[in-house]
Amino acid sequence: GRSKLTQISGLRPGWSLIGFACAAAPGLFPLAVSSAPGRTVTDRDSTLPPCNACKPGESLPFDITMAFQPIVDARARTVFAYEALVRGVAGEPAEAILSQVNPDNRYAYDQTCRRTAVALAARLQMPCFVSINFLPNAVYQAATCIRATLEAARQHGFPTSRLIFEVTENEELVDKEHLKGIIREYRRQGFKTAIDDFGAGYAGLNLLAEFQPDIIKLDMALVRGIDADPVRQAIVRGILGVCAALHIEVIAEGVQTHEELLLLDGMGIRLFQGYLFARPGFESLPEVTWPELP
Repeated sequence: GRSKLTQISGLRPGWSLIGFACAAAPGLFPLAVSSAPGRTVTDRDSTLPPCNACKPGESLPFDITMAFQPIVDARARTVFAYEALVRGVAGEPAEAILSQVNPDNRYAYDQTCRRTAVALAARLQMPCFVSINFLPNAVYQAATCIRATLEAARQHGFPTSRLIFEVTENEELVDKEHLKGIIREYRRQGFKTAIDDFGAGYAGLNLLAEFQPDIIKLDMALVRGIDADPVRQAIVRGILGVCAALHIEVIAEGVQTHEELLLLDGMGIRLFQGYLFARPGFESLPEVTWPELP
């Protein structure tokens, strides 16, 4: 259901989009931190040495907010997650925001998205996990660049045990060793990790061979029309087999038709996102439509 853009200043449109993963789906492979239940920001976290490259306190020269789209368990009929999609404060689309992002303000943009997501989660009193789609090229030193996110969580009273970090690697400019270092540090701190837009660009099996996340989100290009496309069906079955062997949860993005849902449900996928269920709601949680399943 999300619009996909070409690269803008090294960004994919899905990057720095935030998702809120709700805890109301028992028995599912966790989409959120489980290794550090109840963890909150500690004094040790808040006294991490600053990263000089991160330019602490730098402000973004334009304002942003979020629209929310649910990720659902279609069989349990529960909202499992909300993904926050960047918008302008007057409702401007993601394209209008991303066109203003460049190498000079990329770090401020990434950090502002994180802080905005945490603040909205607290304001809406979400009993949920927040999943942050981060920019690898905006992380200089993983252990210290996380400071602003942890401080925002403490300021707004949002538990850091609900933080997940997603990455889309769609550009060759991302240093794989740098990305692996970020993932190692986030895992060391007890966070879960995910690969977004899996199957698009460089976010494929080559990336999965480098590190194994807790979650992958199938790119909507693989989902679109899959009910009538044996080739896409074969590819997705292969991905599901690999993920089952590696104990990785799968989310199908961009589901728009009942026929797509039935096919993917029959393959064993439980978590879905797309216009079939709800369009994004501007600073709100949209009502979900629940299609019938056999």
